[in-house]
Amino acid sequence: MTTETAQQSRESLSTSAARNLATTTKTVPQMLGITPRYLLRVLPWVELEAGVYRVNRRRGFILGDGLISTSTEGDGQARVIAEDLREIGFLSRLDSPLLSALAQGFVQSEVASGELIVDAGAPAGQLYVLVAGRAEKRATGEYGQDALVAVIGEGDFFDADAWATGSPMPYRVEAVTECTVLTLDRRMLLELADREPALRAQLDALGTEGPAGNDRERPIELSSGHTGEPYLPQTFVDYEDCPREYELAVAQTVLKVHTRVSDIFNSTIDQVRAQLRLTAEALRERQEWEMINHPEFGLLHNIAPTQRVRTRRGSPTPDDLDELLTRVWKQPAFFLAHPRAIAAFGRECTRRGVPPQIVELFGSPFLSWRGVPLLPTDKLDLQGSANSAPGTTNILLMRVGEDQQGVVGLRPAKVPDEAEPGLSVRAMGVDLQAITSYLMTSYFSAAALVDDAIGVLQNVEVSSYHDYP
Repeated sequence: MTTETAQQSRESLSTSAARNLATTTKTVPQMLGITPRYLLRVLPWVELEAGVYRVNRRRGFILGDGLISTSTEGDGQARVIAEDLREIGFLSRLDSPLLSALAQGFVQSEVASGELIVDAGAPAGQLYVLVAGRAEKRATGEYGQDALVAVIGEGDFFDADAWATGSPMPYRVEAVTECTVLTLDRRMLLELADREPALRAQLDALGTEGPAGNDRERPIELSSGHTGEPYLPQTFVDYEDCPREYELAVAQTVLKVHTRVSDIFNSTIDQVRAQLRLTAEALRERQEWEMINHPEFGLLHNIAPTQRVRTRRGSPTPDDLDELLTRVWKQPAFFLAHPRAIAAFGRECTRRGVPPQIVELFGSPFLSWRGVPLLPTDKLDLQGSANSAPGTTNILLMRVGEDQQGVVGLRPAKVPDEAEPGLSVRAMGVDLQAITSYLMTSYFSAAALVDDAIGVLQNVEVSSYHDYP
Protein backbone atom coordinates (compact mmCIF):
# COMPACT_ATOMS: atom_id res chain seq x y z
CA MET A 1 0.00 0.00 0.00
CA THR A 2 1.47 3.39 -1.00
CA THR A 3 1.54 6.46 1.24
CA GLU A 4 -1.02 8.18 -0.99
CA THR A 5 -3.38 5.20 -0.64
CA ALA A 6 -2.94 5.20 3.19
CA GLN A 7 -3.78 8.92 3.36
CA GLN A 8 -6.97 8.37 1.26
CA SER A 9 -8.13 5.52 3.54
CA ARG A 10 -7.57 7.46 6.84
CA GLU A 11 -10.78 8.81 8.32
CA SER A 12 -9.24 11.22 10.92
CA LEU A 13 -6.27 13.56 11.38
CA SER A 14 -3.01 11.73 12.06
CA THR A 15 -1.15 12.33 15.33
CA SER A 16 2.00 13.33 13.47
CA ALA A 17 0.12 16.09 11.64
CA ALA A 18 -1.78 17.17 14.76
CA ARG A 19 1.52 17.48 16.68
CA ASN A 20 2.42 20.48 14.49
CA LEU A 21 -0.39 22.45 16.14
CA ALA A 22 0.23 21.28 19.68
CA THR A 23 2.31 22.93 22.41
CA THR A 24 4.82 20.52 23.92
CA THR A 25 5.34 20.12 27.65
CA LYS A 26 9.03 20.82 28.34
CA THR A 27 11.27 20.30 31.34
CA VAL A 28 13.82 22.78 32.52
CA PRO A 29 17.33 21.82 31.37
CA GLN A 30 18.65 18.76 33.21
CA MET A 31 22.27 18.23 34.31
CA LEU A 32 23.95 14.92 35.15
CA GLY A 33 26.61 16.56 37.34
CA ILE A 34 24.20 17.81 40.01
CA THR A 35 24.55 15.94 43.32
CA PRO A 36 22.75 16.38 46.67
CA ARG A 37 25.88 18.12 48.08
CA TYR A 38 25.16 16.89 51.60
CA LEU A 39 28.29 18.50 53.03
CA LEU A 40 27.07 21.96 52.07
CA ARG A 41 23.63 21.15 53.50
CA VAL A 42 24.65 19.82 56.90
CA LEU A 43 27.65 22.04 57.62
CA PRO A 44 26.90 25.04 59.87
CA TRP A 45 27.89 28.27 58.10
CA VAL A 46 29.67 31.19 59.69
CA GLU A 47 28.95 34.44 57.85
CA LEU A 48 31.95 36.74 57.81
CA GLU A 49 31.71 40.52 57.87
CA ALA A 50 35.27 40.61 56.53
CA GLY A 51 36.95 38.13 54.21
CA VAL A 52 39.18 36.53 56.87
CA TYR A 53 38.37 34.05 59.67
CA ARG A 54 40.95 33.76 62.45
CA VAL A 55 41.00 30.62 64.60
CA ASN A 56 42.58 31.40 67.98
CA ARG A 57 43.84 28.34 69.86
CA ARG A 58 45.83 27.45 72.92
CA ARG A 59 49.51 27.07 72.22
CA GLY A 60 50.14 23.63 70.78
CA PHE A 61 52.95 21.45 69.54
CA ILE A 62 51.70 19.88 66.30
CA LEU A 63 54.35 19.90 63.56
CA GLY A 64 52.70 18.84 60.34
CA ASP A 65 50.96 15.83 58.83
CA GLY A 66 53.07 13.33 60.80
CA LEU A 67 54.32 11.60 57.64
CA ILE A 68 57.75 11.51 55.98
CA SER A 69 57.39 11.81 52.22
CA THR A 70 59.55 9.89 49.77
CA SER A 71 60.18 9.99 46.04
CA THR A 72 61.25 7.24 43.65
CA GLU A 73 64.14 7.94 41.31
CA GLY A 74 64.62 6.55 37.83
CA ASP A 75 66.68 3.66 39.18
CA GLY A 76 63.71 2.52 41.26
CA GLN A 77 65.33 3.56 44.54
CA ALA A 78 63.21 5.48 47.03
CA ARG A 79 64.61 8.66 48.58
CA VAL A 80 63.45 10.50 51.68
CA ILE A 81 62.41 14.14 51.17
CA ALA A 82 64.98 15.81 53.43
CA GLU A 83 62.76 18.67 54.64
CA ASP A 84 60.11 16.19 55.76
CA LEU A 85 62.49 14.88 58.41
CA ARG A 86 61.35 17.91 60.40
CA GLU A 87 58.29 15.83 61.28
CA ILE A 88 60.58 14.27 63.91
CA GLY A 89 60.48 16.77 66.76
CA PHE A 90 64.16 16.82 67.70
CA LEU A 91 65.15 17.28 64.02
CA SER A 92 62.70 20.10 63.34
CA ARG A 93 65.23 22.92 63.82
CA LEU A 94 68.18 21.43 61.97
CA ASP A 95 69.59 23.29 58.99
CA SER A 96 68.68 21.96 55.55
CA PRO A 97 72.21 20.71 54.69
CA LEU A 98 72.22 18.56 57.83
CA LEU A 99 68.80 17.14 56.99
CA SER A 100 70.03 16.35 53.49
CA ALA A 101 73.00 14.47 54.94
CA LEU A 102 70.66 12.36 57.04
CA ALA A 103 68.32 11.75 54.11
CA GLN A 104 71.18 10.37 52.02
CA GLY A 105 71.94 7.80 54.71
CA PHE A 106 68.70 5.83 54.32
CA VAL A 107 68.98 2.29 52.94
CA GLN A 108 66.14 0.59 51.07
CA SER A 109 64.97 -2.96 51.70
CA GLU A 110 62.03 -5.16 50.74
CA VAL A 111 59.97 -7.13 53.25
CA ALA A 112 57.63 -9.96 52.25
CA SER A 113 54.10 -10.23 53.54
CA GLY A 114 53.96 -11.79 57.00
CA GLU A 115 57.61 -11.13 57.81
CA LEU A 116 58.83 -9.26 60.86
CA ILE A 117 60.25 -5.79 60.16
CA VAL A 118 61.48 -5.19 63.71
CA ASP A 119 60.97 -7.15 66.94
CA ALA A 120 59.83 -5.79 70.30
CA GLY A 121 62.52 -5.39 72.91
CA ALA A 122 65.34 -5.16 70.37
CA PRO A 123 67.58 -2.09 70.71
CA ALA A 124 66.30 0.57 68.31
CA GLY A 125 69.42 0.90 66.19
CA GLN A 126 67.52 2.16 63.14
CA LEU A 127 64.77 4.57 62.17
CA TYR A 128 62.23 2.98 59.81
CA VAL A 129 60.20 4.80 57.15
CA LEU A 130 57.50 2.82 55.32
CA VAL A 131 57.60 3.69 51.60
CA ALA A 132 54.95 1.28 50.32
CA GLY A 133 52.70 -1.40 51.75
CA ARG A 134 50.84 -1.85 55.01
CA ALA A 135 52.16 -3.10 58.36
CA GLU A 136 50.92 -3.59 61.92
CA LYS A 137 52.40 -2.48 65.21
CA ARG A 138 51.80 -5.25 67.75
CA ALA A 139 52.69 -5.67 71.41
CA THR A 140 52.04 -8.07 74.26
CA GLY A 141 49.01 -7.03 76.28
CA GLU A 142 48.66 -6.72 80.03
CA TYR A 143 47.70 -10.40 80.37
CA GLY A 144 49.98 -11.86 77.72
CA GLN A 145 47.63 -11.58 74.78
CA ASP A 146 48.71 -10.32 71.36
CA ALA A 147 47.49 -6.70 70.99
CA LEU A 148 47.22 -4.62 67.82
CA VAL A 149 48.63 -1.15 68.54
CA ALA A 150 48.15 0.51 65.14
CA VAL A 151 48.02 -0.07 61.40
CA ILE A 152 50.61 1.93 59.46
CA GLY A 153 51.17 2.68 55.80
CA GLU A 154 53.01 4.88 53.35
CA GLY A 155 54.91 7.72 55.03
CA ASP A 156 54.66 6.41 58.59
CA PHE A 157 57.90 6.11 60.57
CA PHE A 158 58.87 4.25 63.76
CA ASP A 159 60.14 4.55 66.44
CA ALA A 160 61.77 7.99 66.62
CA ASP A 161 61.99 8.22 70.44
CA ALA A 162 63.51 4.77 70.84
CA TRP A 163 65.92 5.48 67.95
CA ALA A 164 67.03 8.75 69.53
CA THR A 165 67.61 7.30 73.00
CA GLY A 166 68.81 3.82 72.01
CA SER A 167 66.11 2.24 74.14
CA PRO A 168 64.36 -1.06 73.25
CA MET A 169 61.56 -1.05 70.69
CA PRO A 170 58.22 -0.85 72.58
CA TYR A 171 56.42 -2.98 69.98
CA ARG A 172 57.08 -5.26 67.04
CA VAL A 173 56.16 -4.39 63.45
CA GLU A 174 54.89 -7.07 61.04
CA ALA A 175 54.32 -6.63 57.31
CA VAL A 176 50.70 -7.25 56.30
CA THR A 177 51.51 -6.82 52.61
CA GLU A 178 54.77 -6.63 50.69
CA CYS A 179 56.53 -3.55 52.06
CA THR A 180 59.29 -1.25 50.93
CA VAL A 181 61.18 0.15 53.91
CA LEU A 182 63.89 2.79 54.28
CA THR A 183 66.17 2.55 57.34
CA LEU A 184 68.62 5.02 58.86
CA ASP A 185 71.32 3.79 61.24
CA ARG A 186 71.48 5.44 64.66
CA ARG A 187 75.23 5.90 64.24
CA MET A 188 74.62 8.69 61.72
CA LEU A 189 72.40 10.52 64.22
CA LEU A 190 75.06 10.29 66.93
CA GLU A 191 77.80 11.51 64.59
CA LEU A 192 75.64 14.49 63.69
CA ALA A 193 74.88 15.18 67.36
CA ASP A 194 78.62 15.29 68.11
CA ARG A 195 78.95 18.17 65.64
CA GLU A 196 75.70 19.95 66.62
CA PRO A 197 75.50 20.87 70.35
CA ALA A 198 71.83 21.90 70.04
CA LEU A 199 70.87 18.48 68.70
CA ARG A 200 72.94 16.78 71.41
CA ALA A 201 71.08 18.77 74.07
CA GLN A 202 67.72 17.67 72.68
CA LEU A 203 68.77 14.02 72.59
CA ASP A 204 70.03 14.21 76.16
CA ALA A 205 66.71 15.77 77.22
CA LEU A 206 64.83 12.91 75.59
CA GLY A 207 66.96 10.44 77.50
CA THR A 208 66.10 11.98 80.87
CA GLU A 209 62.50 13.06 80.31
CA GLY A 210 61.32 10.16 78.18
CA PRO A 211 58.90 10.43 75.25
CA ALA A 212 56.69 13.47 74.97
CA GLY A 213 53.30 13.19 76.60
CA ASN A 214 49.92 13.10 74.92
CA ASP A 215 49.00 16.66 75.89
CA ARG A 216 49.47 18.64 72.70
CA GLU A 217 48.72 21.99 74.35
CA ARG A 218 50.54 23.99 77.00
CA PRO A 219 49.19 22.62 80.31
CA ILE A 220 47.07 24.62 82.72
CA GLU A 221 48.34 24.04 86.26
CA LEU A 222 45.56 22.95 88.63
CA SER A 223 45.18 21.46 92.09
CA SER A 224 42.42 19.10 93.21
CA GLY A 225 41.60 16.70 96.02
CA HIS A 226 43.68 18.61 98.54
CA THR A 227 42.85 19.38 102.17
CA GLY A 228 43.96 22.12 104.50
CA GLU A 229 45.43 25.36 103.18
CA PRO A 230 48.13 24.51 100.63
CA TYR A 231 49.44 27.13 98.24
CA LEU A 232 47.44 26.91 95.02
CA PRO A 233 49.29 26.66 91.71
CA GLN A 234 49.53 29.78 89.60
CA THR A 235 48.83 29.49 85.92
CA PHE A 236 47.67 31.17 82.75
CA VAL A 237 46.30 30.02 79.40
CA ASP A 238 48.83 30.57 76.63
CA TYR A 239 47.69 31.29 73.09
CA GLU A 240 49.32 30.73 69.73
CA ASP A 241 51.40 33.71 68.68
CA CYS A 242 50.39 33.36 65.04
CA PRO A 243 46.89 31.87 64.87
CA ARG A 244 45.76 30.50 61.56
CA GLU A 245 43.67 32.72 59.33
CA TYR A 246 41.35 31.48 56.60
CA GLU A 247 40.75 33.78 53.64
CA LEU A 248 37.62 33.13 51.65
CA ALA A 249 38.38 31.19 48.49
CA VAL A 250 36.68 32.00 45.21
CA ALA A 251 35.17 30.08 42.30
CA GLN A 252 34.28 32.21 39.27
CA THR A 253 33.16 32.06 35.67
CA VAL A 254 31.77 34.41 33.01
CA LEU A 255 28.47 33.24 31.55
CA LYS A 256 27.69 34.49 28.03
CA VAL A 257 24.22 34.60 26.47
CA HIS A 258 23.53 36.04 23.02
CA THR A 259 20.84 38.72 23.06
CA ARG A 260 19.12 37.03 20.11
CA VAL A 261 18.56 33.97 22.28
CA SER A 262 17.25 35.88 25.29
CA ASP A 263 15.05 38.14 23.08
CA ILE A 264 13.17 35.75 20.81
CA PHE A 265 13.64 32.26 22.33
CA ASN A 266 12.52 33.10 25.84
CA SER A 267 9.14 31.40 26.06
CA THR A 268 8.12 29.30 27.85
CA ILE A 269 11.45 28.89 29.67
CA ASP A 270 13.56 31.93 30.51
CA GLN A 271 16.85 31.21 28.71
CA VAL A 272 18.98 33.47 30.91
CA ARG A 273 17.51 32.07 34.11
CA ALA A 274 18.11 28.50 32.90
CA GLN A 275 21.73 29.29 32.03
CA LEU A 276 22.31 30.97 35.39
CA ARG A 277 20.75 28.10 37.33
CA LEU A 278 22.91 25.40 35.77
CA THR A 279 26.06 27.51 36.08
CA ALA A 280 25.30 28.13 39.75
CA GLU A 281 24.89 24.38 40.25
CA ALA A 282 28.32 23.81 38.69
CA LEU A 283 29.86 26.45 40.97
CA ARG A 284 28.36 24.79 44.04
CA GLU A 285 29.69 21.41 42.93
CA ARG A 286 33.18 22.89 42.57
CA GLN A 287 32.78 24.59 45.95
CA GLU A 288 32.10 21.29 47.71
CA TRP A 289 35.05 19.63 45.97
CA GLU A 290 37.41 22.44 47.01
CA MET A 291 36.19 22.37 50.62
CA ILE A 292 37.21 18.71 50.80
CA ASN A 293 40.28 18.52 48.55
CA HIS A 294 41.93 21.96 48.35
CA PRO A 295 45.62 21.57 49.39
CA GLU A 296 45.49 24.58 51.76
CA PHE A 297 42.07 24.74 53.41
CA GLY A 298 40.51 21.47 52.24
CA LEU A 299 39.31 19.29 55.11
CA LEU A 300 41.16 16.24 53.83
CA HIS A 301 44.50 18.08 54.02
CA ASN A 302 43.97 19.59 57.47
CA ILE A 303 43.68 16.48 59.63
CA ALA A 304 46.14 16.06 62.49
CA PRO A 305 48.38 12.96 62.47
CA THR A 306 46.69 11.62 65.60
CA GLN A 307 43.33 11.77 63.82
CA ARG A 308 44.35 9.48 60.95
CA VAL A 309 43.31 5.82 61.03
CA ARG A 310 44.22 3.14 58.50
CA THR A 311 42.01 0.19 57.65
CA ARG A 312 43.17 -3.10 59.10
CA ARG A 313 42.55 -5.22 56.02
CA GLY A 314 41.63 -2.74 53.30
CA SER A 315 37.84 -2.98 53.28
CA PRO A 316 36.01 -0.66 55.69
CA THR A 317 34.81 -2.81 58.57
CA PRO A 318 32.72 -1.96 61.66
CA ASP A 319 35.96 -2.21 63.65
CA ASP A 320 37.54 0.49 61.48
CA LEU A 321 34.62 2.87 61.91
CA ASP A 322 34.64 2.18 65.66
CA GLU A 323 38.32 3.13 65.72
CA LEU A 324 37.52 6.34 63.85
CA LEU A 325 34.79 7.12 66.37
CA THR A 326 37.39 6.93 69.15
CA ARG A 327 39.21 9.84 67.48
CA VAL A 328 36.09 12.03 67.04
CA TRP A 329 34.15 10.89 70.10
CA LYS A 330 32.90 14.28 71.27
CA GLN A 331 29.48 14.57 69.62
CA PRO A 332 30.28 13.17 66.16
CA ALA A 333 27.83 14.50 63.57
CA PHE A 334 28.27 12.40 60.42
CA PHE A 335 30.57 10.27 58.29
CA LEU A 336 31.30 11.50 54.76
CA ALA A 337 32.23 8.83 52.22
CA HIS A 338 32.18 7.92 48.54
CA PRO A 339 29.10 5.86 47.60
CA ARG A 340 31.38 2.94 46.71
CA ALA A 341 32.92 3.09 50.20
CA ILE A 342 29.47 3.07 51.83
CA ALA A 343 28.54 0.04 49.72
CA ALA A 344 31.78 -1.70 50.74
CA PHE A 345 31.00 -1.01 54.40
CA GLY A 346 27.51 -2.44 53.92
CA ARG A 347 28.99 -5.64 52.48
CA GLU A 348 31.31 -6.02 55.48
CA CYS A 349 28.37 -5.55 57.84
CA THR A 350 26.37 -8.17 55.94
CA ARG A 351 29.30 -10.57 56.12
CA ARG A 352 29.43 -10.20 59.90
CA GLY A 353 25.67 -10.31 60.37
CA VAL A 354 25.45 -6.82 61.87
CA PRO A 355 23.32 -4.81 59.44
CA PRO A 356 23.65 -1.06 60.04
CA GLN A 357 20.59 0.87 61.07
CA ILE A 358 18.77 3.15 58.64
CA VAL A 359 18.16 6.80 59.50
CA GLU A 360 16.14 9.29 57.48
CA LEU A 361 17.55 12.70 56.56
CA PHE A 362 16.35 15.16 53.92
CA GLY A 363 13.55 12.72 53.08
CA SER A 364 15.96 9.91 52.11
CA PRO A 365 17.23 6.80 53.93
CA PHE A 366 20.91 6.59 54.93
CA LEU A 367 23.05 3.87 56.43
CA SER A 368 24.36 4.72 59.91
CA TRP A 369 26.86 3.25 62.33
CA ARG A 370 26.47 3.69 66.09
CA GLY A 371 23.74 6.20 65.30
CA VAL A 372 26.02 8.37 63.13
CA PRO A 373 24.80 8.65 59.50
CA LEU A 374 27.04 7.93 56.51
CA LEU A 375 26.48 10.69 53.96
CA PRO A 376 27.53 9.96 50.37
CA THR A 377 29.59 12.30 48.21
CA ASP A 378 31.49 11.77 44.99
CA LYS A 379 33.98 14.53 45.95
CA LEU A 380 36.07 12.04 47.99
CA ASP A 381 37.98 10.67 45.03
CA LEU A 382 38.75 7.05 44.31
CA GLN A 383 42.51 6.68 43.87
CA GLY A 384 43.20 4.25 41.02
CA SER A 385 43.34 3.99 37.25
CA ALA A 386 40.41 3.17 35.03
CA ASN A 387 42.19 -0.02 33.87
CA SER A 388 42.63 -1.46 37.37
CA ALA A 389 40.55 -2.11 40.45
CA PRO A 390 38.61 0.93 41.70
CA GLY A 391 41.41 1.57 44.18
CA THR A 392 41.18 3.29 47.55
CA THR A 393 39.43 6.26 49.06
CA ASN A 394 38.93 7.95 52.46
CA ILE A 395 36.08 8.20 54.95
CA LEU A 396 35.75 11.40 56.98
CA LEU A 397 34.10 11.79 60.37
CA MET A 398 33.49 15.22 61.82
CA ARG A 399 31.93 17.20 64.60
CA VAL A 400 30.35 20.45 63.41
CA GLY A 401 29.51 23.91 64.72
CA GLU A 402 31.32 26.75 66.46
CA ASP A 403 29.66 25.96 69.79
CA GLN A 404 31.05 22.41 69.65
CA GLN A 405 34.54 23.46 68.47
CA GLY A 406 33.84 21.55 65.30
CA VAL A 407 34.02 22.03 61.54
CA VAL A 408 32.33 25.08 60.03
CA GLY A 409 31.77 26.44 56.57
CA LEU A 410 32.74 30.03 55.85
CA ARG A 411 31.02 32.49 53.54
CA PRO A 412 30.51 36.28 53.38
CA ALA A 413 27.60 37.81 55.24
CA LYS A 414 26.64 39.83 52.18
CA VAL A 415 28.02 40.40 48.70
CA PRO A 416 26.79 42.81 46.01
CA ASP A 417 24.31 41.35 43.50
CA GLU A 418 23.84 38.28 45.69
CA ALA A 419 21.71 35.56 44.10
CA GLU A 420 22.27 32.94 46.82
CA PRO A 421 24.20 33.07 50.10
CA GLY A 422 27.82 33.63 49.14
CA LEU A 423 27.09 33.61 45.39
CA SER A 424 26.76 36.74 43.29
CA VAL A 425 25.64 37.33 39.70
CA ARG A 426 26.85 40.60 38.22
CA ALA A 427 25.82 41.80 34.75
CA MET A 428 28.87 42.92 32.74
CA GLY A 429 27.00 44.47 29.81
CA VAL A 430 26.63 43.72 26.11
CA ASP A 431 29.67 43.58 23.84
CA LEU A 432 29.98 44.49 20.15
CA GLN A 433 28.89 40.97 19.16
CA ALA A 434 25.55 41.43 20.95
CA ILE A 435 26.55 38.94 23.68
CA THR A 436 25.54 39.65 27.28
CA SER A 437 28.07 38.59 29.93
CA TYR A 438 27.40 37.72 33.57
CA LEU A 439 30.17 37.40 36.16
CA MET A 440 29.26 34.60 38.58
CA THR A 441 31.26 34.34 41.80
CA SER A 442 31.08 32.02 44.80
CA TYR A 443 33.03 32.83 48.00
CA PHE A 444 33.63 30.05 50.53
CA SER A 445 36.05 28.19 52.79
CA ALA A 446 36.03 25.65 55.63
CA ALA A 447 37.79 25.39 58.97
CA ALA A 448 38.26 22.78 61.69
CA LEU A 449 38.45 24.73 64.95
CA VAL A 450 40.41 22.10 66.91
CA ASP A 451 42.32 19.01 65.85
CA ASP A 452 39.86 16.41 67.17
CA ALA A 453 36.94 17.94 65.26
CA ILE A 454 37.69 15.75 62.23
CA GLY A 455 39.23 12.36 61.57
CA VAL A 456 39.86 10.22 58.52
CA LEU A 457 39.90 6.50 57.75
CA GLN A 458 42.54 6.05 55.07
CA ASN A 459 43.27 3.39 52.45
CA VAL A 460 39.65 2.27 52.19
CA GLU A 461 39.40 -0.40 49.48
CA VAL A 462 36.04 -0.68 47.73
CA SER A 463 36.50 -3.71 45.48
CA SER A 464 36.11 -6.62 47.93
CA TYR A 465 33.05 -8.84 47.49
CA HIS A 466 32.05 -11.97 49.40
CA ASP A 467 30.17 -15.19 48.69
CA TYR A 468 27.55 -15.73 51.38
CA PRO A 469 26.41 -19.24 52.36
